[in-house]
Amino acid sequence: MKIGVLALQGAVREHIRHIELSGHEGIAIKKVEQLDDIDGLILPGGESTTLRRLMDLYGFKEKLQQSELPMFGTCAGLIVLASDVEGESGYLNKLDITVERNSFGRQVDSFESELEIKGIATDIEGVFIRAPHIAKVGDNVEILSEVGDKIVAVKQDKYLGVSFHPELTDDYRVTDYFINHMIQK
Repeated sequence: MKIGVLALQGAVREHIRHIELSGHEGIAIKKVEQLDDIDGLILPGGESTTLRRLMDLYGFKEKLQQSELPMFGTCAGLIVLASDVEGESGYLNKLDITVERNSFGRQVDSFESELEIKGIATDIEGVFIRAPHIAKVGDNVEILSEVGDKIVAVKQDKYLGVSFHPELTDDYRVTDYFINHMIQK
């Protein structure tokens, strides 16, 4: 399968590496037309406001809102997939969730935590960098993982969202789960 990584900012190369370790072709998506040639899309982390502006500038918003592509958002990508962000309306509105930005603190408060992620593993390393958390979920959203009392991973239909950066580790099981359980089901 061909899995795209939105290549406007963030750890694109690292996500492509995880796709390839999962046995599939990773493609850096820089043009809207490329969306027609992939089976799923990863929205990487970075800075969510910048990511949204770049998506607007290059015409991705409307195409992705209408798209039926399975999507996986990490950190800022999760924020972009959300229906609500701290009282503002969402951007792509693919996940029926409310997200709070930077809820674990500033850059200096970044941390790593071993996570149990339902359906994936009990020992996933989560790298949290200025990470959001999911404050509220809709009825059709399945909670996959929490840190303390904060939700950090969810899925809904063919959309997966995590508030951490799995691509910054050598463990590609979250990406593999997205491809093999949410695209190839």
